[in-house]
Amino acid sequence: MNAVTTLSVPGIHCAGCISKIERELGRADGVIDARVNFTSKRVRVTHVDSVVAEALRVELERIGFAAHPFLGEAEGSANQETRALVKYLAVAGFAAMNVMLLSVSVWSGAEGATRQLFHWLSALIALPAVAYAGQPFFRSAARALRHGRTNMDVPISIGVALACASSLYEVIVWGRHAYFDGAVMLLFFLLAGRVLDSVMRARAQDGVAALLRQTPPGAYVLAADGSQQWRTAQELAPGMRLLVAAGERLAADGVIEAGSSSVDSALVTGESVPETVLPGARVLAGTINLDAPLTVKVTAAGENTAIADIARLMEAAGGAKSRYMRIADRAARIYAPAVHSLAAASFGFWMFAGAGLHQSVTIAVAVLIITCPCALGLAVPVAQVVASGALMRRGVLIKDGSALERLAEADLVLLDKTGTLTCGRPELVGILQLTSEERGVALALAGASRHPLALALARAIDVGSTSPAALGDIREVAGQGVEGRFQGRVARLGRPDWVGVPAGTAMASAFVLEPGSPHLLEFRDALRTDAPDAINRLHGLGLSSRILSGDRPEVVAQVAATLGINGEAGLSPQAKFARIEQLVGEGRFPLMVGDGLNDGPALKAAHVSIAPASASDVGQTAADLLFLGDDLVAIPIAVAAARRTMRVVRQNFVLAIGYNLLAVPLAMLGMVTPLIAALAMSGSSILVVLNALRLKSIAR
Repeated sequence: MNAVTTLSVPGIHCAGCISKIERELGRADGVIDARVNFTSKRVRVTHVDSVVAEALRVELERIGFAAHPFLGEAEGSANQETRALVKYLAVAGFAAMNVMLLSVSVWSGAEGATRQLFHWLSALIALPAVAYAGQPFFRSAARALRHGRTNMDVPISIGVALACASSLYEVIVWGRHAYFDGAVMLLFFLLAGRVLDSVMRARAQDGVAALLRQTPPGAYVLAADGSQQWRTAQELAPGMRLLVAAGERLAADGVIEAGSSSVDSALVTGESVPETVLPGARVLAGTINLDAPLTVKVTAAGENTAIADIARLMEAAGGAKSRYMRIADRAARIYAPAVHSLAAASFGFWMFAGAGLHQSVTIAVAVLIITCPCALGLAVPVAQVVASGALMRRGVLIKDGSALERLAEADLVLLDKTGTLTCGRPELVGILQLTSEERGVALALAGASRHPLALALARAIDVGSTSPAALGDIREVAGQGVEGRFQGRVARLGRPDWVGVPAGTAMASAFVLEPGSPHLLEFRDALRTDAPDAINRLHGLGLSSRILSGDRPEVVAQVAATLGINGEAGLSPQAKFARIEQLVGEGRFPLMVGDGLNDGPALKAAHVSIAPASASDVGQTAADLLFLGDDLVAIPIAVAAARRTMRVVRQNFVLAIGYNLLAVPLAMLGMVTPLIAALAMSGSSILVVLNALRLKSIAR
């Protein structure tokens, strides 16, 4: 049989690290597969039973990566890494600004002692700044070299170190040129990219954490003698009997032994109407008991609950690689050796040609600096940043840097119903046919219940002109409704069959003030007003649409018919996840639009995902984009903007590659100094940025 071990590997920093681990660890004895999750910096290893975690850790150590079995990280570890990187970035930015100011004076013609003074001031600022801010690159490069391998941080570290060393030599011998400005600028640009990457990974990890927070820390366990004892969620086990009070969340999966109530099961189904549960019904961790106490026999706890399974699905989906990540993996294998080879060839050629050690080293440094992939690295993120700002002004928030790239590739839109296509809360259908006396009684009964239909009735009654009646003996009948007495007469609000009238729809309630006739109150979860327009615009962009919902078939069919699209109903979170995986396996690029806790795995598994800002914490953190208002038309606007953004990205790649094809030969021929190399590298980056700024008008 096979087993799975997850190891935490903090030293994963780039596509080269991912490629190295997956390739080398996958070759180890007994290892079937190794998959790196760059977001969480973990490695999931599938292996035969005889392989132990310690052997995997030792193998990773041999490859050059410190690792330890993953037992749950302290919350906020990703944010700590981000804070450290921001400190490095701040130091590099401060040094870059000040050294550039001093360099302007040198470029302007300062000579003799004045030039020397500015060079020494630059050295005093740059050298400590480089030593501090360059730590993420220096440590990574040192680990790689100790284990006989290279990564993208090796040429960066060598280039920065040689630039500083040759600049210091120039200052000591009263030379004309020093390149401290190029070194600190290089670090600043590279650290900015690391900070953005760390922020995105921290947000992705928050999605899983938000989902797991939906379960309470523990529950009261009933002993055989009837006594109650508080147990943490980790101590719960199958067979235990829990007492779940009204208003509490369930801490484990189980079956109801005693009691009847209504539960909010939106976590599993996404359905806005609570479900009535009786003895024998299955209930899940994270759902809310609304009406009356329940005794629940635990069937699954801890890591075996349905909500934990959903969290695992979300994390596994977050580890999937995009097409651009796979390209980066292949590029990383050749980038560092190619740069080293070019610099070494330049050094060797000029030494052989008799240029001398100093000039040969200077040329090699210029090659290392000019080949820095800043323009290539900025080609995608700068376009994403500009487009994200433009979309923000139209009410669309981009959470994941690669979301626009994937959104541009979408060819199918999958939409949740409740809270996405609809407003997510019941509304009374038609006019409330009640007398003023009945309105006051109904308002009093509705105020005594937290049921969504009771709240909807309270909203429908004009509170400004209606006051709640004075009722006596108000009580809630579990799973049925609320009743009380008004001037000696019985009043009821609740299930139609309990009140005495047949239900017209699944979303219905009833009210009666005896001896009068009962009133059937029908509700609906209304479509967002612009839903038909949004669907038509998506179709105009060549995207087909489909509903994936956990709601009842008849409700989903009605919404689908109104919009003229197909729909699938009664889907659990796992079923939605599996449906999307099936579509991806068929070569489709689905865009998932959802809002609920039950949509978390689907939002993560889809090629790209969008949620409304009103979504649950899990929906917001799992989605790649958020639209901030009630305007569904934001979705087709975002798709069109993403497609234009990727056109600009491709143009940026052409500019960056063209720069390298022109600049690298010049550097190797000795026609470019390290200073000019740094300026050329920065100039190519500025050109890429200017091209991306055309996206500021993207959403007008």
